[in-house]
Amino acid sequence: MADPFVVAVANRKGGTGKSTTSVNLAALWAQEGRRTLLVDLDSQGHGGLGLGVRPGRGQAGSQQCLTGEVATLDAALVATAQPGLDVLPADTRMPREPAVDAGRLAALLQGQGERWDRVIVDTPPSAGALLDNALAAAHGVVVPLQPHALAAEGVRQLVQLFFRTASTVNPGLQHLAIVPVMRDPRVRLHRRVIDDLARQFGGFRILRGIRADIRLAEAFEAGAAIIHYAPRSRGAMDYQLLSEELEALW
Repeated sequence: MADPFVVAVANRKGGTGKSTTSVNLAALWAQEGRRTLLVDLDSQGHGGLGLGVRPGRGQAGSQQCLTGEVATLDAALVATAQPGLDVLPADTRMPREPAVDAGRLAALLQGQGERWDRVIVDTPPSAGALLDNALAAAHGVVVPLQPHALAAEGVRQLVQLFFRTASTVNPGLQHLAIVPVMRDPRVRLHRRVIDDLARQFGGFRILRGIRADIRLAEAFEAGAAIIHYAPRSRGAMDYQLLSEELEALW
């Protein structure tokens, strides 16, 4: 049985646009006809909220799937209003990370290519079992960052973890893309940080990025992807271009 193509969206620093990127890529892929699952591993639950998913009281989440408290993904799965797009939401009642084997998510997704073509995993910013699970299951990693010095350090830490995972537990982890968000090429600091990352990790891994657009925040608050909330906005255009870049590179 075929496996879906799995993309983790990760950065060791919070507030870098991971959930916004996860939500909007997932919605784009589903709109393009690729059956897509968004797995939210961050107990803040933003990945699900960004698609209007609010699990019922007492409903199992992604953490219970990883710990084995529920036997299958279906026990926590939620279909969105968009055809072809499902969400495995996080349980926001679990502020602490569960202790789980690093290969649990990969095992749960194995053979699921009959149901989904793509899986995108929204990860927590902290190092731990949940981030390890995402990287152990992934074929590629998208690293969003706001281009300033502290965010760049988070990228460096994540890239080290990427290469360590690829060389040990997951040889299928082959793709890495760094995506500047809220990017403004007129700001000298933005240009300097992006140029430094390109020299360190290779210019081909630094993608065009996402410009600042208040419509992205409005869409997230409304529980909708930007392509549905404001399809003619800069944010919608930039995420469409990001999707096309990833297709061409990967």
